[in-house]
Amino acid sequence: MSDNLIFRFEVLGNDFTSAGQASVQVKKNLRQLGFDSEIIRRVSIAMYEGEINMVIHAGGGVAEVIVSEEYIEIILEDTGPGIKDIEQAMQAGYSTASDTIRSLGFGAGMGLPNMKKNTDTMEITSTIGVGTRIVMRVLL
Repeated sequence: MSDNLIFRFEVLGNDFTSAGQASVQVKKNLRQLGFDSEIIRRVSIAMYEGEINMVIHAGGGVAEVIVSEEYIEIILEDTGPGIKDIEQAMQAGYSTASDTIRSLGFGAGMGLPNMKKNTDTMEITSTIGVGTRIVMRVLL
């Protein structure tokens, strides 16, 4: 594979019926490309957690997955409220999800920690009132 493959998805905010569809499609694409099941598992988990966070907290956004010879990169961008305290948000169990979101089975505060755990690198930049950008890589 000499050229990078790029998959781009629009993620709709508060749409729990289609939440997770982008990560399912990425999983299918990586299987078709012949990637190892462990790589697919890690990318799928990181992608799903990020996608759900955009649905719950950011009013949606854009997810882009870049497949290169050296890595798979996941870029998540939104124009949501931003993350006030990234260090605190990275703590397992910390969540700003509403009771309504929690009653749906989301908002356990494991999204960002699971994203970090399943990727080799993860960078978060966030500005209050502007949005958040997360770039993760799984090395091949």
